[in-house]
Amino acid sequence: MDNVQIAEKLDLIADLLEIRGDVIYKILAYRKAAESLRELGRDVSQIHESSALQEIPGVGKAISEKIQEFLETGSLSFLEELKTEVPPSLVKWLDVPGLGPKRVGQIWQALEITTLDELQAAAEDQKLRALDGLGPKTEENIISGVESLKKRSGRTRLGDALPFAEEILQALRELPQVTQAQAGGSLRRRQETVGDLDLLAASRDPKTVMETFLNHPRVAEIVSSGDVKSSVSFKGGMRAQLWVHPPERFGTALQFATGAKDHNLRLRELALDQGYSLSERALLQIEDENELLFEDERDLYKILGLAWIPPELREDRGEIQAAKEGTLPALIERGDVISELHSHSKWSDGKYSIMEMALGAIQRGYEILAVTDHSQSLGIAGGLTEDDLKAQKEEFQRVQEELGDQITLLQGVEMEILADGKLDFPDRLLAELDIVIASLHTSMRQSREKATARILRAIQNPYVDIIGHPTNRLIGKREPADLDMDSIFEAAAEQGTALEVNANPMRLDLSDIYIRRAVQDGIPISINTDAHAPDEFDYLPYGLATARRGWASAENVINTWSKKRLLDWLSRNQ
Repeated sequence: MDNVQIAEKLDLIADLLEIRGDVIYKILAYRKAAESLRELGRDVSQIHESSALQEIPGVGKAISEKIQEFLETGSLSFLEELKTEVPPSLVKWLDVPGLGPKRVGQIWQALEITTLDELQAAAEDQKLRALDGLGPKTEENIISGVESLKKRSGRTRLGDALPFAEEILQALRELPQVTQAQAGGSLRRRQETVGDLDLLAASRDPKTVMETFLNHPRVAEIVSSGDVKSSVSFKGGMRAQLWVHPPERFGTALQFATGAKDHNLRLRELALDQGYSLSERALLQIEDENELLFEDERDLYKILGLAWIPPELREDRGEIQAAKEGTLPALIERGDVISELHSHSKWSDGKYSIMEMALGAIQRGYEILAVTDHSQSLGIAGGLTEDDLKAQKEEFQRVQEELGDQITLLQGVEMEILADGKLDFPDRLLAELDIVIASLHTSMRQSREKATARILRAIQNPYVDIIGHPTNRLIGKREPADLDMDSIFEAAAEQGTALEVNANPMRLDLSDIYIRRAVQDGIPISINTDAHAPDEFDYLPYGLATARRGWASAENVINTWSKKRLLDWLSRNQ
């Protein structure tokens, strides 16, 4: 079992203990250990082999023994016994908005139900309102929450799928028999979630490549195997197919495996119009049945009279026509970004000091860093009061003086947009800050009218620069707020307020569809990692990929602007 798998088991123990009503310190111990395992830079099995499990932060004697049992046997007797007391199906209830572990335990014990369907039926039959602290509104929220969960797919978030796929691909690339190895499908297009992994390799020795793939230590089951295609299930549940093609056919194979169905259909139609038949193997000249082979897919697009279309755009949203006309945008790239404008320090819910965050930003080549800790009303995140901001400003000044011209620090705030539409700080205080982000975090079940009005009020405030993660969704966990996006885009365009693309792979908010609308409407975009630790600056590629899917170029994104241009823009209303 790897670090993530064991962390998931520890989280499951914590969830079951909390539903059972155990003491909080025991629950927090398991959650802390799980968090530490996810953040380890080493494989936990190696640490076990050196008898150093208790050196992992948050892992004491009792939990280290449980990790040891997981590693040596693949299971844990304590967890199995716990499952006999608390049905594991109850953990799924925790994904229903508004249902915490105590409430789950209360309903389960009172009504003796264990599944989401039974929970929904109990709410529809008005059985929950008889329980202490529950009422008709709770029943309505549970019904809509369960319905929302049922609509979610079993797809994997990009942030989980991409590093996993890269690990498998790297093992293939290290083979001397392999000249290229790439992912195709929705992963290469960088969709926010992906299904099975489509992997391709170029080699004249497919047998060796397949053997390496099928014997990878993460493989749990071989679903099928063949000379040029094999399919496996990995530990943890992901599935993948690998195709091995001769190097001279790799270009057409990669193009075929990458494009969405409608993109590929239009490309085949274009080929037919020019006297070709396009398949994953080759471009066939219909008249004389001569095959044209392509090692590089760029040459395939070129012979069809098209500019090369970046994978993120291959969704049949006008990209083929734009490639034909030479009007594809120059999509934003990592080297264009010089600013991170949304991050957190330990002044609120971050884990590191302003100095540590600044050094992390410098290490990654940033020229400007805004630290935007939460405002006072978000108590769960340790929001800052006005006095806190004054004290924090002194620290900013000390750190800036010490770092000199290595980086420019901006003191900002991620200000809560309150449930009644008011903003968490008065204008006089906002005017003193370098940058202001306004975000929704609470009261997410408000009506469309109320939720939209909250965002509009923030946009209309002259001191608000950016609307953070505008819909406040969590992919696969929380549905986006019900917002009138037409009104929001109209107001943002009028006021010149930027909309954020939050690069945290749990969010990727705005989505690509809305990003393209913002680009078309001339609304400034800000791509930020929302980092709470220096290593979370590395979320940036996910935000860039999402922005690229929305046809964004560097000019559309304020994080690419020069220091003077950015500072002038931030002071535009002061």
